Amino acid sequence: MVSDEFCVLIGGLTLSTQNPSLITFQMPIYAIGDVQGCFVALKNLLDQIPYDPVQDRLWFVGDLVNRGPDSLKVLRFIKDLGPAAVSVLGNHDLHLLAVAADCAPGRTKDTFQDVLTAPDREEVLWWLRHQRLAYYENGLLLVHAGLLPQWTVQQAVELAGEVEQVLRSDDYQEFLCAHYKNDDAQWSDNVTGMTRLSAITNALTRLRVCSVHGEMVLSYTGPLEAVPKGFLPWFQVPTRKSSGVMIICGHWAALGLHMEDKVTALDAGCVYGRQLVAVRLEDRQIFQVSCGERA
Repeated sequence: MVSDEFCVLIGGLTLSTQNPSLITFQMPIYAIGDVQGCFVALKNLLDQIPYDPVQDRLWFVGDLVNRGPDSLKVLRFIKDLGPAAVSVLGNHDLHLLAVAADCAPGRTKDTFQDVLTAPDREEVLWWLRHQRLAYYENGLLLVHAGLLPQWTVQQAVELAGEVEQVLRSDDYQEFLCAHYKNDDAQWSDNVTGMTRLSAITNALTRLRVCSVHGEMVLSYTGPLEAVPKGFLPWFQVPTRKSSGVMIICGHWAALGLHMEDKVTALDAGCVYGRQLVAVRLEDRQIFQVSCGERA
């Protein structure tokens, strides 16, 4: 359980969620943007940062797979990091799981066939569907896309847990098939069943812009300056209930690397030939490498 206004005591240090800039880390955490199968770029990035796999941790904002050439290598590498890595699910990760479960057709630009034909396919896919949709620690929230303005951080983590529980169960295929039939599902406090789970998933893995009341425009992928009239980037909604917590996310390639007081958005468009970015969360130092054009 978490809330937007609590402190925790770890190692004698009080960590306030109201002021993430005051947080001190027992070990450095490097948050990394959307990898999307760009394994060479990921390895080059890790060569650029003073990353110690024994003492440091890597946080991945999701979309580990697809559009880049080496989805299987990326999944195997992050899986083998064990507890040194935390990853949340992105929309491309869920798309892979849905295609593998025969719940969604493949797309022309999909490049995860290496996963589907791998000898360790079932092991890798099992690991992937056991990843979180939201991860909270010490005043920091990791999600792929964003949070609806009416959600507190505690509520978002609890709602993510509802989806995580189904994805990890024997009923995961039923959910994935239902989700791809409800891919435009919107959140309300009264929505139930599979539509509820799809709305939660849409917000956490596909949200870029919304109204002040939380209506999502899931089709919008453009830049910040061209957001449709009547809508706002999710992190700029003035009434957002999660505004007291630092949120680390990705998903919005047209936004690029975007850092505000309580938002660190890390999708710098590696798969489009731009950069793969990491930010050390203790001091928000930026590390980045250039990527070859893929999509």
